[in-house]
Amino acid sequence: MRLSQSWLTEALQAGAPGWSASTADIDAGFVRVGFEIEDVEPFPEITGPLVVGRVAEIEELTEFKKPIRFCLVDVGGEQSQEIVCGARNFAVGDLIVAALPGCVLPGGFEIAARKTYGKVSDGMICSVSELGIGTDHSGILVLAPGTAEPGEDAVEVLRLRDVAVDVNVTPDRGYAFSMRGLGRELAGAFGLDYVDPGLPGEPLAGQPGEPWPVRLDDDGGAARYTARVIDGVDAAAVSPWWMAKRLMVAGIRPISAVVDVTNYVMIELGQPLHAFDADKVTGTVVVRAARPGETLETLDGVVRTLDPEDVVIADDSGPIALAGVMGGAATEVGADTTRVLLESANFDQVRVFRTGKRHKLSSEAAKRFERLVDPEITAVASDRAARLITEVAGGRITGALSDARAERAPIAAIVIDADLPDRTAGVAYPEGTTAARLREVGCTVDGEAILTVTPPSWRPDLKQPADLVEEVLRLEGLEDIPAVLPSAPGGTGLTPRQRRRRAVGTALATDGFVEVLPYPFMPAGVFDVWGLDADDPRRDTVRVLNPLESERPELNTTLLPGLLEMAARNLSRGNRDLALYAIGQVVLGGSRGPAVSALDVTRRPTPEEQTALDASLPAQPVHVGAVLTGLREPAGPWGPGRAADAYDAFEAARTIAAAAGVEITLVADRHLPWHPGRCARLEVDGHPVGYAGELHPAVLERAGLPPRLCALELDLDGLPLRTVLPSPQVSPFPAVLQDVNVVVAEDVPAQQVQDALAAGAGELLEAISLFDVFTGEQVGEGNKSLTFALTFRAPDRTLTEDEGSAAKLAAVEHAGEAVGARLR
Repeated sequence: MRLSQSWLTEALQAGAPGWSASTADIDAGFVRVGFEIEDVEPFPEITGPLVVGRVAEIEELTEFKKPIRFCLVDVGGEQSQEIVCGARNFAVGDLIVAALPGCVLPGGFEIAARKTYGKVSDGMICSVSELGIGTDHSGILVLAPGTAEPGEDAVEVLRLRDVAVDVNVTPDRGYAFSMRGLGRELAGAFGLDYVDPGLPGEPLAGQPGEPWPVRLDDDGGAARYTARVIDGVDAAAVSPWWMAKRLMVAGIRPISAVVDVTNYVMIELGQPLHAFDADKVTGTVVVRAARPGETLETLDGVVRTLDPEDVVIADDSGPIALAGVMGGAATEVGADTTRVLLESANFDQVRVFRTGKRHKLSSEAAKRFERLVDPEITAVASDRAARLITEVAGGRITGALSDARAERAPIAAIVIDADLPDRTAGVAYPEGTTAARLREVGCTVDGEAILTVTPPSWRPDLKQPADLVEEVLRLEGLEDIPAVLPSAPGGTGLTPRQRRRRAVGTALATDGFVEVLPYPFMPAGVFDVWGLDADDPRRDTVRVLNPLESERPELNTTLLPGLLEMAARNLSRGNRDLALYAIGQVVLGGSRGPAVSALDVTRRPTPEEQTALDASLPAQPVHVGAVLTGLREPAGPWGPGRAADAYDAFEAARTIAAAAGVEITLVADRHLPWHPGRCARLEVDGHPVGYAGELHPAVLERAGLPPRLCALELDLDGLPLRTVLPSPQVSPFPAVLQDVNVVVAEDVPAQQVQDALAAGAGELLEAISLFDVFTGEQVGEGNKSLTFALTFRAPDRTLTEDEGSAAKLAAVEHAGEAVGARLR
């Protein structure tokens, strides 16, 4: 919204005579109440003699290719100026603006006497673009009669020492898309009384006559429609300079006195208006939905086929305007217009918005209707425009105002504690601040400690106590609210689950994994790529009604799809050696409870409703997942490196378990999308918590991923929370190291052998690990040799080698009984 500083000053002086402020102060005032200033642009500087002149004579020079005029211009002295001009939009007796020799116009354009077209031009007759106050260069600036006398300083007469202030009005503050709204805000910023130009004034008297018949159809959705007739209008009248200047600063080109008045009142009060040529309108004016097959030629000369969703203004002949968007060419006010039918209405914002988008039309009126227009200002704006038309273009008001209104629900009052803004901001405002500030924005306020607040008709955005708090705080100054760090409440810090999650993330990062944040939504068709059975529980997903992407409407039941997408993206960018992990929630659709009906959002749910709502939600456990591909150990002078394999995924699972404080068991299993021979089920205390290993070659091929890619996924919330108290004691005595090599059948898992050895070694066993696997003729066909390193240590003494050997033999003996192991 672009306005001149002089207009803003004049609007505030109505309630504070003599008030003025610098441009910087006005800028700061708008910012203080929450409005952003897009631009502050001073009018271009003009130096030298720029005067008002009256055209005394015009000689047409016809010997040139284009029409040229040789004009004699009275500039107030004894001798008139001879000026050559190519414009055609002025006549003898018109007041114009003349730049005399020595004048420097915007852009450094210096005026001097010069010979052109065979004549000496002693100056220049100026257009608004040459004066730097508009973009119209199609003709020169013609001033209304009586604006000034010839010879007067045009810079002072036209008030060209001014500043244009461009305020960014957000869509939720449609009331501020007018001088009325911005003036109120600026008055609040400076603590001034504001005289609202939108309040009803004295009834507008008109000549006797019947009001023009109007009707609102139900399918039109209009809240109000007013119409009045002004007879005897001079369509050729020129708008006064003060009005034309304000329109040009706002970015609207002056057209004619009648049209300029409707645009001016729209900027002043925020109410769009439209003027019809009353002699071209027949019968009752109806606001209704367009009918199939109807067409309308709009003011831009385009014939448009209307949609039944469009709202039109129609008479007996059919549509004559697109409601709230643009008028029709058939009823346009022209040079021969003498009777004007003045429309002031309130249309449905959604219908106006959709109509504009459908027909690719944008207008200043539509911009305001889309943001909501005050329904109570319709008649006030009509009165204001009618008075201005009769003042500027002559004529007389005929008949009473036609005013059709639809039923509208009364504005609901809002109850708020008077000290709620204080408690919200942590600031002790003076008593009565809340009520005073809310009255400033136009609210009706009753009460003292507890306020009953009725928002004004132009503020439909005020619906709840929080909205009123925001109004009070921004008018008091958001920058005055101190920034105070809240004190941390007493407690134990992170919960055990939070500490475990951080420990797992730290352990994986320390082990060389990089954390990623995969999408929480499932890519389409991923389970088909994996080849999962139709009844696989992972297919039971939760579908989102309004997903961010239409191709991803389902929430993840597993982290693997997102991790594999991340791996594919990295591989496509040349990152071949990957170790990625993610910790996040999954949503298990199969755990959903009974659905609940929609709750009343105007109140807090009852305990019973909250319980039912919680029971209806699916389980959302936290999982940890990881993928590995490429080299796990990098190549270098020490060797060619080592490719990641299933054992790295197994070891990552053990790393997670160790960070979580639990012991994990690996059991051979078959579980898509893992390789059937290189997949381990992860168990804790006999309960499955996840899977790890190499992914199935067919799955990798269909997904476009490299072979031998490994992955793991583990239910972190499925691990028991264990606190080791007291802390374990480290023995100060030396350990006894023993290696044992046993032969078992090839189909016996190494984990079972290790568990059997650990069970037979007794309490002195501190650690056991597998470090070699061998198959060959030496151990016999169908067998394998496993070599384990055993560490024995006593907490209270130094062990002897004999004690270590005895414990080792006991371990082998137990393993022989349990899994058929024998010493090699």
